[in-house]
Amino acid sequence: MRSRSLLWSFNYAIEGIVYALRTQRNMRIHVAAALLVLGGSLFFRISRLEFIAVLFAIVFVFVAELVNTAVEAAVDVATQSFDPIAKVAKDVAASAVFVASVNAVVVGYVVFFAPIGTAGEFLFIRVRQTPTHVTIIALLLTSLGVLVGKAITRKGTYMRGGWPSGHTATAAAAATAIAYISESAGIGALAGFIAFLVGQSRVENGAHTWPQVIVGGVLGFLITTAVFQVSWV
Repeated sequence: MRSRSLLWSFNYAIEGIVYALRTQRNMRIHVAAALLVLGGSLFFRISRLEFIAVLFAIVFVFVAELVNTAVEAAVDVATQSFDPIAKVAKDVAASAVFVASVNAVVVGYVVFFAPIGTAGEFLFIRVRQTPTHVTIIALLLTSLGVLVGKAITRKGTYMRGGWPSGHTATAAAAATAIAYISESAGIGALAGFIAFLVGQSRVENGAHTWPQVIVGGVLGFLITTAVFQVSWV
């Protein structure tokens, strides 16, 4: 019975994490940011102590967000009407997440400032060496491809709705151009993550569905890849 109780306690704990991921947008953002940072840790080959600091910062944010979710759920159960004390409880719990996030940003700045600075200098050199019109042509062709898609499907406008997502296509095209110009997997991953956030925002505000966002991202990537391949021949 004791071993079974221990097993069930682990199961309940995992269920709590899954619930937070399903219901809390901030938790999903924290996870995405953590994956990006961990990938950057491998790419930039930070030291063991730096990795420990990054890991503790990530865990600190996760714990704060889980506690905040628990406090909000408990307050919602305790009262169904506005209560100043309940507001204080929620505000303080949210403040814990804010403090943990600020701490994570500071740790990330200290650990990654030098490596990212070096990569950034390399990127600027590559941008100066690459004809500007190549990226502009890629973005213009992507925009044209989106307009053609909207015209064929006859749904939505360029700014909202329909196939494919114009915002995501443009963001993916820009991210792909940055990746090719920098020739850096880390910088490309960061640009791709930003493009992903653009797509996610379009889904969350109801402008597009995930299939429309994915098609837009693939369109931007393929067109930009084709343009850069032709320009480098």
